Amino acid sequence: MNEVIKQLIERKSVRVFLDKEISKEDKDIILTAAANAPTAGNQQLYTILDITDREIKNRLVDTCDGQPFIATAKMVLIFLADCKKWYDAFRYAGCEPRNVGVGDLLLAVSDANIAAQNAVTAAESLGIGSCYIGDIMENYEEQRKLLGLPEYVFPAAMLVFGYPTEQQKSRAKPERADMKHIVHENGYREMDPAELEDLFSIRSTEKPYKDYMKAFCDRKYNSEFSKEMSRSVMEYIKQYIK
Repeated sequence: MNEVIKQLIERKSVRVFLDKEISKEDKDIILTAAANAPTAGNQQLYTILDITDREIKNRLVDTCDGQPFIATAKMVLIFLADCKKWYDAFRYAGCEPRNVGVGDLLLAVSDANIAAQNAVTAAESLGIGSCYIGDIMENYEEQRKLLGLPEYVFPAAMLVFGYPTEQQKSRAKPERADMKHIVHENGYREMDPAELEDLFSIRSTEKPYKDYMKAFCDRKYNSEFSKEMSRSVMEYIKQYIK
């Protein structure tokens, strides 16, 4: 197994960081790796926000469900799905572009997330840990105001980076699902209750399967933050339906 594959398999989220700065050289490497990710039609349908302002980091702790490690991260990047820059360029160049649509948004989200994962992989190769913050999609009104997001710009992903503590390095990575459940050949295969239990039971090591599923459903899927995320995403999507 080569080093790249090894790092991809062993990589895990890091939420506790050493008080050690990321050098400008390493930061530039991470950003360059992100910008060289695969992209639809070489359009790079994203903009990356490099959050260096301490007050903005502190506000992101609040707007992203009270996660204090955001403020202690040594680098915070927000990957914006950006349908605005091409639309504006078309108009300024005298074109007659159609209205930006939901399909354009999904393509831009894909571009942004691919770039984000390149940043994660580059950071991992440098010994720098990272964690995705999906909550950046919540609190539509606050995030737009805080980050100055115009129409046709959506916060697809946020990443925090820093050097992991020894505890974070030695912490076991959560077990992933068996490949037989993840890889379906030639078409989607709907799973029956028995296979779904086989798939998800690796997570229910401390309580019976159904008890685990109920607790997880209540804590995650039916949670207030999950409902807020759906509301916020719908508010963003309304911009693309005209």
